Amino acid sequence: MNTAFAAPFAVQVGEMRLALDAPPGFSDTQFTGSPRLVDIAESLTTASNRILLFALEDEDLRRFTLGDPIELRRSVLIITPRAMQQESLSLGAFRSFVAASLPAGGANPPKVLRSDPEITSVLLSARVAPERPDGPARQVVSSRTLLLLRGKALDLTVFSRYDSAADLEWVRGATERWVEELRRLNSR
Repeated sequence: MNTAFAAPFAVQVGEMRLALDAPPGFSDTQFTGSPRLVDIAESLTTASNRILLFALEDEDLRRFTLGDPIELRRSVLIITPRAMQQESLSLGAFRSFVAASLPAGGANPPKVLRSDPEITSVLLSARVAPERPDGPARQVVSSRTLLLLRGKALDLTVFSRYDSAADLEWVRGATERWVEELRRLNSR
């Protein structure tokens, strides 16, 4: 498995320039300018959020650029709330954002992967409607991580179709490695 990250890129969030990168094996799709990929990314969040990175597995992006159908087995997304872009958040304001943003208990409470002052990460699962009316419903697992990075609130999501427990472990591992890489890139 290739553990090297691609070349990081800078993105302006308010007054702050942040270094972002996709996890190993993924490529950011924004360079394509594809309305179809923009639609997919926008379907994963609300208009109140700004998409900073939407990445597909390298193989899916290769298929897309060749005009072949993509599998969309796994993808990753980084967003930031539009209303908070200009703010430099204190730790207290970030913790309030976390409390208001993540699902609480209920019938199917999320599993907490990490809960540190500047990072909260949960594991989620959902059933997705079938692609065809006569097709089976699919199970999807994801992590959602709220991260305070240089005073900015970032919302990272790692998605995977669920076929086996290996997919769940992949989501956990990919999330942890990605968060640590983003923190390392922005440690100055």
